[in-house]
Order: sequence, then C-alpha cells, then structure tokens
Amino acid sequence: MTERPTAVVTGASSGIGAATARALAKSGFHVVLGARRVDRCAEIAAEIDGTAVRLDVTDNESVDAFAAAVPDAKLLVNNAGGAKGLEPVAQADEDDWRWMFETNVLGTLRVTKALLPALIASGDGHIVTVTSIAGVEIYDNGAGYTGAKHAQGVLHRTLRGELLGQPVRLTEILPGMVETDFSLVRFDGDAQRAADVYKGITPLTADDIADVIAFAATRPSNVNLDQIVVKPRAQASATRAYREA
Repeated sequence: MTERPTAVVTGASSGIGAATARALAKSGFHVVLGARRVDRCAEIAAEIDGTAVRLDVTDNESVDAFAAAVPDAKLLVNNAGGAKGLEPVAQADEDDWRWMFETNVLGTLRVTKALLPALIASGDGHIVTVTSIAGVEIYDNGAGYTGAKHAQGVLHRTLRGELLGQPVRLTEILPGMVETDFSLVRFDGDAQRAADVYKGITPLTADDIADVIAFAATRPSNVNLDQIVVKPRAQASATRAYREA
C-alpha cells in the first residue's frame, strides 16, 4: 500500500479504535481501519492518510474479504468488542451472551487467523489485543462480559506461547474504566445509565489507551510487553474505586 509499515485496527470507527488509528499514524504506520461503520472509518482514514475497509468480525466472509484487501501487515490491533447487559446469571440474556462471545472471542480469533500469515511474513509482526481488567477479574452481574473477556485473554496468551520462535510479538492491553461509547452500547442507548458509570470519577480516555498501544508497538523488535494493565488513578479494581461526592 505504502512504504510505511501497515497497521490494522479493528473496531476503528470510534472510541479506542479510532484513537489508536490516529496514534499509530502519528507513529509512522499506514493504518487500515476496519469496522462495520465503514463510512466513519473512511472519514478517519482521510484525516490520517489511511485506508478504510468494511469489517464485521462476526462474519467469516467479511473477515476473509478484509484480509484479502490487506496483502501485508506488520501490526494487528484486535480492538473490536464490547458488552451488552448487566444482569445476574439467573436473568442472563442468551442473545447478549452470544453477541459478546461472537464479537470479543470469535471475532478476535477470525481476524488473527486471517492476518497471521501476513504478520509472520513481515519478519517483525506484532499482535496487540485489547481485552479488559474484566479478563482477569469478575464482578457481580457481569458474567457474560467477564466470561468473554477471560476467553479472549486466554486466546491471546495461548498464542504467545504457540508463536515462540516466530517473528511476532504479542501484547495484551487490559484497560480499566475508559469513557467511550462502551457503556452506551452496554445499556442499549440509555445515556443517563451510561453516564452514571463514570459519575464522581475521572476515567481514562480513548487517547490514553491509544498512547499505550502506540508505545508498545514502537518498542524494539526484541522487546515484548506481554501485558499492560491501565486504570484511572482512582480505580483499584473492577469493583473498587474512589468517587467524589
């Protein structure tokens, strides 16, 4: 595509994905932005001299077409994902669970499998997967999301061992509370309920996470940052945070 190394970012139409695309472009990458909202990706791509390609990580044909449009890649940022609902197990909505596993787990699997040959062929590949502190912790009413994020993290960490000896690094980013449209999606567009998640606390921003991803992606090729946990100063865990009155 260009002489700049190619970075692929999934879920790039907004939030952490969009911020990461911009940060990586500033770091010298040609960024391929993938998401279902390809019109929004196209706007960002025009801004950063990147490329927008439609991608639905839950659809095999979409992933195959996306991979075919990316003949070479040095960096893959698995960012597509999300949460739906916040119900106890006894009231769990199977459709919400199915969506979370399809998007977070199988979506990461599909895209990683499709681009892995190109990443290896680059001679210096890197896979960054954005999971969550929910991938190492649990909290009441969050079994669907924490289960999906645990599974996504295990996928990524297993691949770390399977690719030993190959020219590919693997970095897992585990954010805590980040204010994006994450909670708005989780609560089906309920803006007040989404805003209450961050009430009394200064959360991280999408740019904060993007800066960390860009830092990891620009270390020397022999340096592998395996896991990076990033939380707001006021948050100690998924269930413990200090909130101003």
